Amino acid sequence: MGVLSSEQLDTAVESLGEGWAVRDGALRKEYRFADFAAAMFFANRIAAAAEEADHHPDMMVGWGRVELAWASHDVGGISDRDIEMARSSDRLAS
Repeated sequence: MGVLSSEQLDTAVESLGEGWAVRDGALRKEYRFADFAAAMFFANRIAAAAEEADHHPDMMVGWGRVELAWASHDVGGISDRDIEMARSSDRLAS
Protein backbone atom coordinates (compact mmCIF):
# COMPACT_ATOMS: atom_id res chain seq x y z
CA MET A 1 0.00 0.00 0.00
CA GLY A 2 1.40 3.34 -1.02
CA VAL A 3 0.38 6.95 -1.40
CA LEU A 4 -2.06 7.56 -4.24
CA SER A 5 -0.81 9.67 -7.14
CA SER A 6 -2.55 12.98 -7.81
CA GLU A 7 -4.46 11.40 -10.69
CA GLN A 8 -5.49 8.36 -8.65
CA LEU A 9 -6.54 10.59 -5.77
CA ASP A 10 -8.66 12.84 -8.03
CA THR A 11 -10.43 9.80 -9.47
CA ALA A 12 -10.98 8.28 -6.01
CA VAL A 13 -12.36 11.51 -4.51
CA GLU A 14 -14.77 11.89 -7.45
CA SER A 15 -16.05 8.36 -6.76
CA LEU A 16 -16.85 9.16 -3.11
CA GLY A 17 -20.06 10.69 -1.87
CA GLU A 18 -20.64 14.41 -1.70
CA GLY A 19 -18.55 16.48 0.67
CA TRP A 20 -15.17 14.75 0.51
CA ALA A 21 -12.16 16.92 -0.26
CA VAL A 22 -8.40 16.79 0.09
CA ARG A 23 -7.09 19.46 2.44
CA ASP A 24 -3.88 19.68 4.44
CA GLY A 25 -2.73 16.24 3.28
CA ALA A 26 -5.85 14.37 4.39
CA LEU A 27 -9.17 13.24 2.99
CA ARG A 28 -11.74 15.32 4.90
CA LYS A 29 -15.49 15.59 5.35
CA GLU A 30 -17.78 17.26 7.85
CA TYR A 31 -20.99 15.49 8.80
CA ARG A 32 -23.97 17.35 10.31
CA PHE A 33 -26.39 15.96 12.88
CA ALA A 34 -29.47 17.14 14.76
CA ASP A 35 -27.67 17.49 18.09
CA PHE A 36 -24.59 16.61 20.12
CA ALA A 37 -25.85 13.15 21.08
CA ALA A 38 -26.33 12.17 17.42
CA ALA A 39 -22.86 13.47 16.57
CA MET A 40 -21.34 11.43 19.42
CA PHE A 41 -23.26 8.33 18.35
CA PHE A 42 -21.71 8.64 14.88
CA ALA A 43 -18.25 9.39 16.33
CA ASN A 44 -18.45 6.23 18.43
CA ARG A 45 -19.46 4.16 15.39
CA ILE A 46 -16.44 5.56 13.52
CA ALA A 47 -14.22 4.75 16.50
CA ALA A 48 -15.40 1.12 16.51
CA ALA A 49 -14.87 0.75 12.76
CA ALA A 50 -11.42 2.35 13.05
CA GLU A 51 -10.42 -0.03 15.82
CA GLU A 52 -11.62 -3.01 13.79
CA ALA A 53 -9.65 -1.84 10.74
CA ASP A 54 -6.66 -0.73 12.84
CA HIS A 55 -6.74 2.55 10.92
CA HIS A 56 -7.73 5.70 12.79
CA PRO A 57 -8.83 9.14 11.59
CA ASP A 58 -8.30 12.49 13.15
CA MET A 59 -11.73 13.44 14.37
CA MET A 60 -13.24 16.65 15.71
CA VAL A 61 -16.64 16.51 17.39
CA GLY A 62 -18.77 19.57 18.10
CA TRP A 63 -22.42 20.30 18.67
CA GLY A 64 -24.21 18.56 15.80
CA ARG A 65 -21.10 17.96 13.72
CA VAL A 66 -18.19 15.58 13.23
CA GLU A 67 -15.23 16.28 10.98
CA LEU A 68 -13.15 13.31 9.86
CA ALA A 69 -9.66 13.43 8.37
CA TRP A 70 -8.31 10.20 6.90
CA ALA A 71 -4.61 9.91 6.06
CA SER A 72 -2.12 7.04 6.21
CA HIS A 73 0.64 8.50 8.34
CA ASP A 74 2.69 5.32 7.99
CA VAL A 75 3.07 5.90 4.22
CA GLY A 76 3.01 9.69 4.33
CA GLY A 77 -0.23 10.52 2.54
CA ILE A 78 -3.60 9.33 1.34
CA SER A 79 -3.82 5.66 0.37
CA ASP A 80 -6.47 3.22 -0.83
CA ARG A 81 -7.07 2.40 2.82
CA ASP A 82 -8.24 5.96 3.45
CA ILE A 83 -10.61 5.80 0.48
CA GLU A 84 -12.07 2.57 1.87
CA MET A 85 -12.54 4.13 5.30
CA ALA A 86 -14.17 7.22 3.76
CA ARG A 87 -16.72 4.96 2.06
CA SER A 88 -17.26 3.14 5.34
CA SER A 89 -17.76 6.47 7.11
CA ASP A 90 -20.51 7.45 4.68
CA ARG A 91 -22.24 4.09 5.23
CA LEU A 92 -22.07 4.55 8.99
CA ALA A 93 -23.58 8.04 8.70
CA SER A 94 -26.76 6.75 7.04
